[in-house]
Amino acid sequence: QVQLVESGGGLVQAGGSLRLSCAASGSIFSINAMGWYRQAPGKQRELVAAITSGGTTNYADSVKGRFAISRDNAKNTVYLQIDSLKPEDTAVYYCNADAVLTVTGGRGNYWGQGTQVTVSS
Repeated sequence: QVQLVESGGGLVQAGGSLRLSCAASGSIFSINAMGWYRQAPGKQRELVAAITSGGTTNYADSVKGRFAISRDNAKNTVYLQIDSLKPEDTAVYYCNADAVLTVTGGRGNYWGQGTQVTVSS
């Protein structure tokens, strides 16, 4: 139906930067909200940042001022620019999309497989 593929994760020292990308493909008519979540070992998955089709954004308090979410609607792609990384940012980062399908017109919520971000001290 809809596939989300994340990229851009890796190992970086504290204070460094990464840019994550998530490309959506499949029978997509439109994508409403897109977001990034993260999950560290032993912790619940949490919302990091989200963006609507109109460009309205919201962020978790822990990442405000350091993370920036953006999207390219024509490419069905969402980005997460991460600056001033901290060790506590270490997690698997997952892309999420709220999409409307072309054939059925139905609305669904989809997840990528995740990309690992590891921040060393």
